[in-house]
Amino acid sequence: MKSLVSKFALIAIFASMFSFSTVFGAEHSKGMMEMEPVSGGDSCIKCHKGIESIRDTKSDMMQQIIAMGQGLGDSAGCVVCHGGNPEDGTVKGAHKGAPAAHAGGLAEFVRDPGSMWIADKTCGICHADTVENTMKSLMMTEAGKIQGNMHSWGTYNTKKVQYANYDVKDKDGKTPAWGTKVYKDYMIKMIDKYPNQFPTELKQLPLPPSGPEDFAGKSEDEIAAMASITYQRSDCQRCHIGVRGRKGRGDWRGMGCSACHIPYGNEGIYEGKDPTINKKENGHLLVHMIQGTREAKVKTPSGMEFSGIHPETCNSCHNRGKRIGVSYVGLMEQPYGSPLNVGGKSQSKHHGKRYKHIKEDLHFEAGMTCQDCHTSVDMHGDGTLFGTTLGQVEIECSDCHGTNDKYPWELKIGFGENFKIKTSNKARGMAEELPYWMTQGTVYDKQGGYLLSTRGNPLGNVVKVENKEKVIVHLASGKDLEVPLLKYKAKTNTYKSKDAHVAMGEIKAHMENLECYSCHSDWAPQCYGCHVKVDYTPGKSQIDWIASGSSNFKNGETSESILGTKGKKLFGKPSETRSYLRWEDPILGINGENLVTPVIPGCQVTFTVIGPDGKTLILNKQARVDDNGQNVAGTDMSPVQPHTSGRKARSCESCHSNPKALGYGIQDGQFLQKQGEDLYMDLQDLRTGKYVPKNKTVQMKGIPGMDYDWSQIVTRDGKQLQTVGTHWPDSRPLDQGMRERMEKTGLCMGCHQNMSNDEIWGKLNTDKKLDMNEHIKKMHEIAKKAAKATK
Repeated sequence: MKSLVSKFALIAIFASMFSFSTVFGAEHSKGMMEMEPVSGGDSCIKCHKGIESIRDTKSDMMQQIIAMGQGLGDSAGCVVCHGGNPEDGTVKGAHKGAPAAHAGGLAEFVRDPGSMWIADKTCGICHADTVENTMKSLMMTEAGKIQGNMHSWGTYNTKKVQYANYDVKDKDGKTPAWGTKVYKDYMIKMIDKYPNQFPTELKQLPLPPSGPEDFAGKSEDEIAAMASITYQRSDCQRCHIGVRGRKGRGDWRGMGCSACHIPYGNEGIYEGKDPTINKKENGHLLVHMIQGTREAKVKTPSGMEFSGIHPETCNSCHNRGKRIGVSYVGLMEQPYGSPLNVGGKSQSKHHGKRYKHIKEDLHFEAGMTCQDCHTSVDMHGDGTLFGTTLGQVEIECSDCHGTNDKYPWELKIGFGENFKIKTSNKARGMAEELPYWMTQGTVYDKQGGYLLSTRGNPLGNVVKVENKEKVIVHLASGKDLEVPLLKYKAKTNTYKSKDAHVAMGEIKAHMENLECYSCHSDWAPQCYGCHVKVDYTPGKSQIDWIASGSSNFKNGETSESILGTKGKKLFGKPSETRSYLRWEDPILGINGENLVTPVIPGCQVTFTVIGPDGKTLILNKQARVDDNGQNVAGTDMSPVQPHTSGRKARSCESCHSNPKALGYGIQDGQFLQKQGEDLYMDLQDLRTGKYVPKNKTVQMKGIPGMDYDWSQIVTRDGKQLQTVGTHWPDSRPLDQGMRERMEKTGLCMGCHQNMSNDEIWGKLNTDKKLDMNEHIKKMHEIAKKAAKATK
């Protein structure tokens, strides 16, 4: 292993990691901590004596930072990223302006150099392409989230991606800025095929209503559209990296580059040695060190050490929507505070919610962080304007594991995706070297070659062992793991169960038509029925995260980023509740790649709007939208990779004998069939069904047009009830023919209807009670005898 870092890349990484929500921890809306002045210049290190070095002082990165800092009168190099005046010994003077010779042209002192609004002058000194790509990436635009939600509300009845958090254009054409030639060719074909999912320009999401006057003369559809934007801007957009986001337990983070590369504990308490930071105040980084690569060790004064970006950092954002972050570590939110804490207190809220532990993803159990699978393109983008994660994420399970009959390097480009993009039938092979943008961190020895993603980029941490049928993945945490190769297991007959051989080796359709995680996802969070109320009565208000990010200043701050500030407020306050929660046996459908995938509730929105005068303007309404040629409820069931993989796949019966898996609803949709009616709870004349009291109250208000369970997406005769995916044209319920072929409910009846027939059953039965394996063996014997008799 060796580190190849360009001369100035180190400086930019340093800049991106500094998050002075912490270094100047006393800086908040009430002002900075008063400190005694110092004299003689070099004031940064004199005041912040004891602060952790952002990297090991012996590293090339830190040596270069120090060298640049010394040229600017700062022995620690703080001004390289933060600006300021190291010659001034006062708190106010030192945190003002920037050296005239600053390499990035910085003119102001900046608290958080990672902020996207200042990163071109800090991180961009050396990582200009990374900053530019990230500005167009989904973590900044959130274009897919916006489009999906607007579609669910019926605001924009189209799968074309049109809006983002901020105006942005793809000015350099459709050829990606990053990527190998193979990757770029593949992506150009993909962009040409799906122009609605790869916009060339995105406009900022329109403004919400600003006051009661905006409701005058508006139709119900227009009011619903305004409410959808209010909801989107306040409840959904807090996670984009243009803002610091919600300030609370589990959500503390920096902005922009710092959102990922600076470690924050979930309590937001600083545990380092900088004397200027309040160690009892929430909202500060854990220690003043970078997290990112295997070589960038984070060390605490208590003696703890780690490397890589822990999933808990990712989870400061990835805890809503598809909830893949918290699911990955085994958590699912619940409405209960149990089990109780000491003193009988309720469980503490985390990300504003309470959780139950279900089961970790096997990759997390093995010590893998998100970055061990997800590439730099997955995170920062490649310079393309992506509309959805399916467009930006380049990896597939088979990229590392291969298939039963092919090793990863024997697969063709595009395998694992079913976009029907024409590629060479030749084996994809492996890469012998990494492109420059993959060398600005830990670079691992290639050994027998770097494996490639399905789209043709090297996986820099996944290598084939030279002259062996063996693959090693190098984890950012410091571990090295051997990757299970399916072909090797098939060749050596080392599957742990015969089920695996049958499912992947005998039934070819599984490998051709299914995502691997269709079977290997142990569970998936299923939050059925999203009931949204948007209340516009006087005094109701909430943060507008897009407006707050748009209010950004020369020092990189936004109107909400400093501790104690609340950001820009909007008119109206949304709130949410739900119908019920499940986690077991997720539904199956077809994703945008035209492959079978788990499907979970996305935004199953039923909305209610309270007007400025307190009157109910809309009650329990579901939008109607076009999907797969049918007019259906806009309540969305979303194709998903749940990130809950387990070694033991779901059983055959959990799909083939389970109506829910096929899309027919829990227990074949026989429950919750009266949701469209007003339901009362009171004394009845049971002969007529009439209620006896004149004074009665509706217990459950009906949802017009809803006479089915939230978990049902299609009827047995093919009528689609809800949307399945709001982005890609191929996403849909399982096809009619597929459902009919899959369903094997009642197979037991084929044999057991004959149990009372001595002529048949007497010749098959034994006195022994058969367990499952013996039962399977018996059926196998019967099949062989039947085949022999037929001959």
